[in-house]
Amino acid sequence: MNILETQNIGKIFYQPTEFEVLKHITFQVKKGEFLSMIGKSGSGKSTLLYILSTMDTDYSGKLLIDNQIVTGLNQDQLAEIRNEKIGFVFQFHYLLPEFTCLQNVMIPALKLGKYSSEEIEQRAYNKLDILGLKDQALKPASKLSGGQQQRVAIARALINDPLIIMGDEPTGNLDSKNTSIVFDIFQELTKNFGQTIIAVTHDDDFARKSDRIIEMKDGIIIS
Repeated sequence: MNILETQNIGKIFYQPTEFEVLKHITFQVKKGEFLSMIGKSGSGKSTLLYILSTMDTDYSGKLLIDNQIVTGLNQDQLAEIRNEKIGFVFQFHYLLPEFTCLQNVMIPALKLGKYSSEEIEQRAYNKLDILGLKDQALKPASKLSGGQQQRVAIARALINDPLIIMGDEPTGNLDSKNTSIVFDIFQELTKNFGQTIIAVTHDDDFARKSDRIIEMKDGIIIS
C-alpha cells in the first residue's frame, strides 16, 4: 500500500535568476518503508522534502498522501494533514529547554486536540518508554545530552501516531554512537510498528542501511 506518491513534481526558483530545482519527480513510498534521500548540496533533496511535508505548495505536479491528493488544498487543510499524518525530526531538536521532556513530547498532541490531556500524558510516557527515556520524562530538556534530546524529538514526532515521519538530517548533529542509536530506533519503528520514514541525509552509512535510497542530482532522481 502506498502511503505517499509524487506525480511529475517540478519546482522553479525565480530569484536571483530562474532556476529549475526539481524536474519531473515521480516515485511512491510504501507503508512501513524506511527511505533515505541522498545527493550533494543543491541536488534538490531538501526542497523535495519540503514539498513532501506540505510546507511548500508552490510546485507543479501532484502529491498524494494516504491516497488523498493534497496538492491545491488550503493552508488550514494542510496544517490538519501535517498535524495528524506527519511527524517531523530535524537536525536540531527544537525542544523548549525549560519544559520537561514529557511536556515537549505532549505539544503536538495538545495542538491536535484529539485526546484529553490525561490521555496525551499517557501517550507521551508511552513514546518516551519506546525510546528508552521514560526515566528522564520529568527532567528539563536542557539537562539531557544531545543524543537524548534527539530521542525526545523523535518521541514528539510519534505522539500523534503519524503515517509518516520525515527527517531532515536527523543525525546531522550527532556523533557516531548517537547516530547509530537513532538509526536503530528508526529501524525498530519501521520493522515493529509499521512506521514509514523518509529521511534526507548526508550520511552514506545511514542511507545504506535503510530499506531504499533515492539519490538526487541536479533536480532529478538518478537512482
